[in-house]
Amino acid sequence: MAENYWSREDDNEELDPIGSLLSDWSDPEDEEDEFRSEIFQGRSGRRQKAAFSLMAIWTIIIGLHWLSWGYWAIIALTMVLSGQALRLLFTKPETPPVPLPDQDLASVPRVSLLVAAKNEETVITKLVNYLCHLDYPQDKLEVWIVDDYSTDNTGAILDRLALEYPQLQILHRPANAGGGKSGALNQVLSLTNGEIIGVFDADAGLSADLLRHVVPMFDDREVGAVQVRKAIANAAENFWTKGQAVEMIFDSCFQQQRIAVGGIGELRGNGQFVRRSALNRCGGWNEQTITDDLDLTIRLHIDNWKINILNFPAVAEEGVTTAIALWHQRNRWAEGGFQRYLDYWKAILKSPMPWPKKFDLIAFLIVQYILPAAAIPDLLITITRHQAPILTPLTGLALSLSLWGMVTGLIRVNTGKKFTFALGLDILAQTIRGMIYMMHWFIIIPSVSLRMALRPKRLKWVKTVHLGEHLSAEV
Repeated sequence: MAENYWSREDDNEELDPIGSLLSDWSDPEDEEDEFRSEIFQGRSGRRQKAAFSLMAIWTIIIGLHWLSWGYWAIIALTMVLSGQALRLLFTKPETPPVPLPDQDLASVPRVSLLVAAKNEETVITKLVNYLCHLDYPQDKLEVWIVDDYSTDNTGAILDRLALEYPQLQILHRPANAGGGKSGALNQVLSLTNGEIIGVFDADAGLSADLLRHVVPMFDDREVGAVQVRKAIANAAENFWTKGQAVEMIFDSCFQQQRIAVGGIGELRGNGQFVRRSALNRCGGWNEQTITDDLDLTIRLHIDNWKINILNFPAVAEEGVTTAIALWHQRNRWAEGGFQRYLDYWKAILKSPMPWPKKFDLIAFLIVQYILPAAAIPDLLITITRHQAPILTPLTGLALSLSLWGMVTGLIRVNTGKKFTFALGLDILAQTIRGMIYMMHWFIIIPSVSLRMALRPKRLKWVKTVHLGEHLSAEV
């Protein structure tokens, strides 16, 4: 590691920040201020934009059914996206840098680890033990946990642990503090001094050598953030947790491929690391969104930062164990994911983001959001007019990509194991189960799209209940 790489001169004054993305800018005086203003104003009128988007999708699908060349238009779109799919399939993912050796520990950057915790008495002690026993110079590591007005014993437990661990700092938020998780992270950020900011959920399980793997990834000056692969600690519990485990593996595989072809990497909340200068340029965490990680992802890419993913070691978290809990959690994820496109579409098009990234965003917007939303009118017309679904080619491409991503991801996480017939059968079984499980997105996306278009939305940060029964750093 370069001796002067982490000097304090690498900060905001030398940069050209889009900085105050969450501030209320005054009248713009030049193109740059106008660009910032558009980003801020993009968050207004979400319901109207959602309604317009849904109406446009439905109108186009209905129109294509009536046009003689409608099916061929879908074929043409599928062929364009197939080109991107082939690039994803055949591009070799980036090789992660070598973990930090002992001789480089004297010159490592300061790292601040942040956790926003509310009513986490069942898991908070185990998390603190993980964070405070990381294999990293203790004078370069600080751990900040925000007790976000917990009504259980979380605050008392944290105060006791702070006496045991000198690197542990506690911030207690009052009842009227706003902004949800984003508000808690923004409040504590000004108290930290790390050049790299790590964020974990209260149910995280991590290995002691995690920072030795993460920190070298920031040697690349273009990297603004790194997301650690997430793994489900209680995967063996039932169908839903097994499905989530495959989903996380599938997601990390696709992130690796998207990054490799010049597309975007995405943050996933738990196990995310952000360069402080990049975070400051982007205005911190957005307190007007329900998915702070997805929102920050877009703003980092708008500012032309790169987000990388670390496949090994993973960070563990609890998967939700019931269909109802999964429904609520995935509805929030879907809404936040769609919301970021509504908020920042104009900024995405005008930003210095390279066109491979923009095309990647558009391609996955089509596959992840537009295709499931368009399936409703396609199905209705298919039933009423007795026609074949017009979206069949596009759906086939999406399902084929999903199948490939699951198999490839499962093979990658089993790297190092001797491939046997039993392992092959297990990968096949997990893939079949994962494909069935992933069908829930074809219900959730249309449901969320309709709700966003028809109902006014009040920001409500929903907490997932953590039991802490299966947490382990071994994943």
